[in-house]
Amino acid sequence: MAAGDFSAADKFEIDRAIRAAEETSRFEFSVFVGHADGEPRAYAEGLHAALVAPSHSVLVMVDPMARVIEVVTGSVVRRTLTDHEVQLAILEMQTAFAAGDRVGGLKRGVTMLAAHARAPQTLHAE
Repeated sequence: MAAGDFSAADKFEIDRAIRAAEETSRFEFSVFVGHADGEPRAYAEGLHAALVAPSHSVLVMVDPMARVIEVVTGSVVRRTLTDHEVQLAILEMQTAFAAGDRVGGLKRGVTMLAAHARAPQTLHAE
């Protein structure tokens, strides 16, 4: 699974999942699929830091050749999205990737991250 292996329809489906995640959570989502230059975590953190609003962003980086998934969350996102919830989303992606479903894995992972990152609804009593 390399970045260039995605068809136009695949890219559309992933982009649609990203937009839905952003609407659900009110945070920015980015997905990078490709070779991590150097240590994967450091590379993912560098990509995340280069985003427009890193404190309000979630980056999912997948290096298919190294079989690595990294998720980097901004400081504001971490207020509602825990490390445990991130690990659950990574597990979901790994399971789908192992079954050969790369697009579905990315979509489910992003959707799970957004659902957990969404701030809890507050009920106001008068």
